[in-house]
Amino acid sequence: MKANVYIDGFNLYYGALKGTPCKWLDLEALCRRLVSNYEIARIRYFTAKIKPRPDNPKSPARQDIYLRALATNPKISIHLGYFKESRVRMALATPRPGLPRIVEVLRTEEKGTDVNIATYLMLDVFRHDCDLSVVISNDADLAEPMRIVVAEFDHPVALINPFQTQSCRELRTVPTLFYKQIKKRALRQCQLPAKLRDESGEIPRPREW
Repeated sequence: MKANVYIDGFNLYYGALKGTPCKWLDLEALCRRLVSNYEIARIRYFTAKIKPRPDNPKSPARQDIYLRALATNPKISIHLGYFKESRVRMALATPRPGLPRIVEVLRTEEKGTDVNIATYLMLDVFRHDCDLSVVISNDADLAEPMRIVVAEFDHPVALINPFQTQSCRELRTVPTLFYKQIKKRALRQCQLPAKLRDESGEIPRPREW
C-alpha cells in the first residue's frame, strides 16, 4: 500500500519549526514515522521563495540551501508558489486620539500554495497514483478538495496538523482515515545529515537558522 504526502511548507514551518533547532528536517523520515503502515511513494512539498527582511537578511539563502537538500531525495518534488506584495489602506485596531485611524501598510501574501496542493492532490487520485493521500496542513481552504476526493473518488485521505492546537473547524468536517499532530520529539529525531551532496557539490546545514 502506497501513500502520497502533500506538505504545506509554510504551515509546517510556522506550526512546528519556527523558533526550534529542527529546521533541517528530513521530510521522508518524518513521513515514514507519521504514516508507518504505508510505503511513502511520493512527497510533494509546496512553498514559495521568501525575500530578505531587515531583521533576517540571510533567510532566502538558507531556504535555497534547504530546497537544494530536499531535491537530493528522488521521492520529493518541490512546487513553488509566489509572494505578492501590495500597498493597502487599513484601519488601526487601537488608534490613538487625534491621529489617523486609517494607515497605509505593505501586505505580503503567499499565493498559489493551497491551489497547487488541491490540484496535485486531485490529479494524483485521478491517476490512481497512490492508495492513501496524506495532507500536512491546517489550511481551511484544503477542506473542500479533500472532501471531494473522499466523496467522489472514494479515496482515503489523512490529515496531519503541524500546529499544537486543534485543527481548524473546516478540516474537522472532512472524513479522514486518521488524524495526527506532529510531536516535537519526531522533529528532533528526523533530521537530515549535517552534509549532503548533489551534482553541484556539498550541501552543508546552515550554521545559523
